Amino acid sequence: MDFGIAGKSALVCGASKGLGYGCAEALVREGVNVVIVARGAEALESAAKTLQAVAAGVSGAKPFVKHLAADITTPEGRAAAFALHKDFDIVVTNAGGPPPGDFREWDREAWIKAVDANMLTPIELIKATVDGMAARGFGRIVNITSSSVKAPIGILGLSNGARSGLTGFVAGVARSDIAGKGVTINNLLPGSFDTDRLKGTMAGAAKKSGQDIDTVRAAREKSIPAGRFGTPSEFGAICAFLCSVQAGYLTGQNVLADGGAYPGTY
Repeated sequence: MDFGIAGKSALVCGASKGLGYGCAEALVREGVNVVIVARGAEALESAAKTLQAVAAGVSGAKPFVKHLAADITTPEGRAAAFALHKDFDIVVTNAGGPPPGDFREWDREAWIKAVDANMLTPIELIKATVDGMAARGFGRIVNITSSSVKAPIGILGLSNGARSGLTGFVAGVARSDIAGKGVTINNLLPGSFDTDRLKGTMAGAAKKSGQDIDTVRAAREKSIPAGRFGTPSEFGAICAFLCSVQAGYLTGQNVLADGGAYPGTY
C-alpha cells in the first residue's frame, strides 16, 4: 500500500535506536524526508548512516536523512532542530522514560524532570508545528507514550503521571479546529518491545529476584498472549500508518501495541 506521504518531511525524536529508530526507518521506506534527533552523537551517527542506505534503496525520488545530536527536551535542542529544517509535515515525539522506583523517594525535581520530558516537550513540539501543518492542509503528530497509560505500572509512577497528562492534553487539542484542516494527533502506546530499555528493566528485575536474565525474559514473554516481545520495525510500521493519508480519519486516539497483554475490553 502506498501511504501517500513520499516527499513529506518528518521530525523523529529519540531516533538513534529502539522505537524511535523503528519509526524513522519506516518513514524513510515510504519516501519521507527525515530529521532524526537524539542525545547520543555516536549512536545517532550510526543510525543516520543506516537510514541513508535505506533511503538510497527507495524507488523514485530519494528522501534525505539529516541528524542532530541534541536534547529535544530543552529549548535549545528544539531551536536547533527547527533551524536544521523548518516546516515539518510529520512529528514523532519520543523521549526516554523516567526511571522506575518508589513514589515516596521522588522529590519535586524528579517530578518536574519527568513532566518536562514526557509531557511538556511533546506539547511544545505540537505548538511549534501544528499551525503550519493546518495552513498547508496536512499534518501528522504521533506521540510515543506507553502502555502504562492504559494499565499503570506501580514502579513507573513518574511515567504513569507525566504521560497521562500528555494524553489528556492531546484528547482536547486533537479535536479542536485543526481536525478539520487535515491534521491528526494520536498517541502510540508500546507494551514490551525488544529495546535497550526493556533489557535494562529485566536486568534490574533479575538482580532483585536473584534469577538469571534468561529466566526473567522467558517469564515476561510467557505473560504476553503473543508469546514474544515486539520489534522496533513492527512498531515503526504502525507509526508509518498513523502518518499516512489513509489514517486521516483517525485522530485523538491511543493506539495500544502490546501483543494482547492489556486484559481489558476497552
